[in-house]
Amino acid sequence: MSSHAPANTATGISNAKLGIWSFLASEVMLFGGLLSAYVILNTGSAHMVTPPRSMMGVPLATFNTFVLISSSVAMVLALSAIKQNHVDQFKKWMYCVIGGAGIFLVIKSYEYNHKWHEGITISSNLFGSFYYTLTGLHAIHIIGGVGVLLYILYEGSKGRYGPDNYDRVECVGLYWHFVDLVWVILFPILYLL
Repeated sequence: MSSHAPANTATGISNAKLGIWSFLASEVMLFGGLLSAYVILNTGSAHMVTPPRSMMGVPLATFNTFVLISSSVAMVLALSAIKQNHVDQFKKWMYCVIGGAGIFLVIKSYEYNHKWHEGITISSNLFGSFYYTLTGLHAIHIIGGVGVLLYILYEGSKGRYGPDNYDRVECVGLYWHFVDLVWVILFPILYLL
């Protein structure tokens, strides 16, 4: 066993993976609770008035969805590169992941400003409250993810990850895929239904 190999739990998976899966389970409950409340109120409350699609900016949100899915693909390629000890390729793909996050956040900032001017605010109605809570919480997860991605990129650039030591990269990848999956669920529920 390599000195860099991750310690395993009694389940046979590493402590890091067990930790990230436990964390993601709590995140599923957080987003699941909020989404469930939104869907229930959207289908059964007279107080939930959703704005017309023309005000929602569906084409821009569709592009943002493509950006996040692309960043998830780049994360898979970064993990594959580090498993093969291709540090330059790893760095290139990590820059793509981080760049995708940056593009998403810039577009989301523009979208918030546009919606604000359209009259969709956090206090305008029940939909606005849910919209900004769900997308804002998602944006916070992206910002936090970027911080960890930058750390992983720095560590990987220093040669601290390789074919026998990529557990942290894999765990960050799991988190990033989760953040992308949340958006893939939020997008149709908030923008298309």
